[in-house]
Parts: sequence; structure tokens; C-alpha cells
Amino acid sequence: MTNDASGEPKGRVLIVAGSDSGGGAGIQADIKAVTMMGGFAMTAITAVTVQNTLGVTGIHEVPPQIVRDQMKAVLSDIGADAVKTGMLHGVEIIEGTAAEIEAGAAEASLVVDPVMIAKGGARLLAENAVDAMRQVLIPMATLLTPNVPEAEVLTGREIKTLDGQKAAADALLGLGADAVLIKGGHLEGAIVTDVLATQEAIHTMTSPRIDTRHTHGTGCALASAIAALLSQGVEIVLAVEAARDYVHEAIRTAPGFGQGHGPLNFLALPDEDETPEMGSMLRH
Repeated sequence: MTNDASGEPKGRVLIVAGSDSGGGAGIQADIKAVTMMGGFAMTAITAVTVQNTLGVTGIHEVPPQIVRDQMKAVLSDIGADAVKTGMLHGVEIIEGTAAEIEAGAAEASLVVDPVMIAKGGARLLAENAVDAMRQVLIPMATLLTPNVPEAEVLTGREIKTLDGQKAAADALLGLGADAVLIKGGHLEGAIVTDVLATQEAIHTMTSPRIDTRHTHGTGCALASAIAALLSQGVEIVLAVEAARDYVHEAIRTAPGFGQGHGPLNFLALPDEDETPEMGSMLRH
């Protein structure tokens, strides 16, 4: 964690998301990624899922008022420099989350990961909640981090190419987000290209595709790592680049647990020889 100009500590990240019993995604992945980026993770759990690397077999939604009460308890006492949202599941939780952010963390960076479908295919966002995501939460976002299928749902556009990613990012900026990161992992090719669009510019970021089934929790880890860096005052382009490096290395060195989509190596850090600036940032 770091201190601001007045000496006050920074790096507080409130995560509003579901729990993954397998430990590879959701709140469990979020806490690990935030910690590795030097932040302090706090949580408001929105749902308890029954899952492992083979898929999700059950979902128990936490009552919306309890979600709000968790947020209120944390924000009224500890506060937050960033908020990261993941699985919100339903309209009432989306609306309640937005209300608590406005009431207690209006100045915090907000990273919205619009979690919709689990790796195994289970729906994690109700169909009738997509409009609430568009209309209520996305306009508040400092950064929106959809993958290609999520961006297609949010924009109603088919995305097959880099130009399609850029057009979708521009459309999502039009919903009010300050910045949009459209992740390209679902597109074909030996190189994975992510598109970061801000109000000022469009940035493309690439990395070699790693041929592995151990990618469970990549979206959660990336969004949470970015949120942790933003909470410490890192500029958004640098935060995204550093978080991408972290997740790439976490995939490359995944431990190989489970029979399905296995978890990442959350303890990984990029090679400082290859990315000295980012390595230094993450070891501050």
C-alpha cells in the first residue's frame, strides 16, 4: 500500500462479487489479486456458488439488503479508494450496489467487471439485469472490463475483429464509462489483443496466447489487479498494462489443479528483467 500527499494510506479496495468455492474466481481470486498488487481487499459477497474447475452446480444469492449492509459497514468505517464489482446477478443487487457507492464511495475509482457467464456455461447475471447494468452501473464506471461475449451482449454488436473491438469499446464509452477494456481472449489467433479505450485515445495491448485450459478466474484477477493499482494512484494505462503482465504470468505458471478449467498461479509476478518498470511498480 502507498500513502497520498497528506500521508494518508491508500490502496483500500472494496470488492462486490460472488464467492467461488473452488477458489479460482470470484471473491477468492479478487482478494488474492488485490493483495499481490499491494492493496487491502475488503468484500461484500453477493452470492455463494457451488463450483469447482468443472463448473457451477448451484447458486445461492445473498439477500440484496445484506449486500448493501456489508458495503455500508465497510465504507462507513474503513472507506475505499477503489471499488471492484463482479457477479451481481440481479437487478436489485445492481441498483443497491450503485446506491451504496454513490453514498459512501463516490470519489473512489470504480472497476466494473460485467460477469455474465461462468467458464462452464452457467449464467451468473440474470437476463433481465443486463439493462440495469447498462443504465445504472456502467455510467458510474472508471473502467469497464468486458470480454468479447459480454461486450456483444452489452452493445448488441457482433465482434470478430480488432476493428469490431474498437467499435464496441466506443459504443460502451457512449454509455458513460470513463474507459473500457475489451479483452480479446475469446477471439482466435496466436496473439491476444485487448483494446483499452479512454475518452482521449484507443490503446491496443498484445500478448502471446498461452495454450492451456487453466484460465479460470482470469477476468476476475485482471479487474481486481487493475482496481488495486488504481486505488494507489497508478494512471489507468499503466495500471492495465501492469495487471495484464501479472495475469499473463499467472496463466503461464498455473499450478494445474483440477480436471477442468483450472485456477491461475496468483502468486506470480512478471519477470523484472522483461518488464522492469512494471516489475518495480508491483514490488513497491
